[in-house]
Amino acid sequence: MVLVNPNTSTATTAMMAAIARRSLGPALPVRGVTVARGPRMLTDPDALRAAAPEVLAAGLRATAGGDCVALLVAAFGDPGLAELRAATSTTSTAGATSTASTASTTSTARAAGEAGEAGAPGPVGTAGGTGAAGAAGVRAAGFPVVGATGVPAAGVPAAGIPVVGIGEAALLEAAAAGTPFGIATTTPLLADAIHARVTALGLADLCTGIRLTAGDPERLSADPVLLLDRLERAVRAGAERDGPAPSSSAAARSARRPRSSRPAARSGSSPRSRRPAARSPAC
Repeated sequence: MVLVNPNTSTATTAMMAAIARRSLGPALPVRGVTVARGPRMLTDPDALRAAAPEVLAAGLRATAGGDCVALLVAAFGDPGLAELRAATSTTSTAGATSTASTASTTSTARAAGEAGEAGAPGPVGTAGGTGAAGAAGVRAAGFPVVGATGVPAAGVPAAGIPVVGIGEAALLEAAAAGTPFGIATTTPLLADAIHARVTALGLADLCTGIRLTAGDPERLSADPVLLLDRLERAVRAGAERDGPAPSSSAAARSARRPRSSRPAARSGSSPRSRRPAARSPAC
């Protein structure tokens, strides 16, 4: 599986690839790829749009060698996801599902859920994906199946490769079985884009709100302790003020906890004494 990081931080690429390897184990090797150009962090709609062609180019380069069985777009905004799917998928008839493609797509989604927990810089780690349970979201998404097997000619992208975005996989998993969910993000300028993605997936009625962390996203990403604290506050505010507790969140590594649980308050603090995280009017 090739994990494509849409920002130019090689450290973030290495971190997410390591998480995917832990999730997948030795059965499916993971290769991390960083886009050639762009910002180190995707914090606004312009950056998200600019990342899409870079993700497409990186994904096509990765498939050209013939050893790529699945692609993972590793940013919550899923830049370039639709373009990569269009470029690498083949039209499949109803019910004609390849065993190999099902396995690789499910495994890719599992890694997507794990990578979404990372609290990585930018939209990666901004909101809900439950670690190893991402397969449910993938089944709901109807991802493309692998077409004819065989190694493509050099420089020709393979057709029918499953392409998964960690944002889409996380949202579909969070809403599995009609479960209400909330979103916490370190990138307030992307709140409208997140809302649009939720709506496009038909999940707006299940989303209880988008909570925004206080502070500059890049400053937060440079301070893991502060990042964890601000995300925890945002998650807690969503759980306590926006209705049903969010079913999952990347913040505070709560995706590893039972869905009904809420992040514990930090030692020596009280939830009521904290300034609540800002809430986006849209979800």
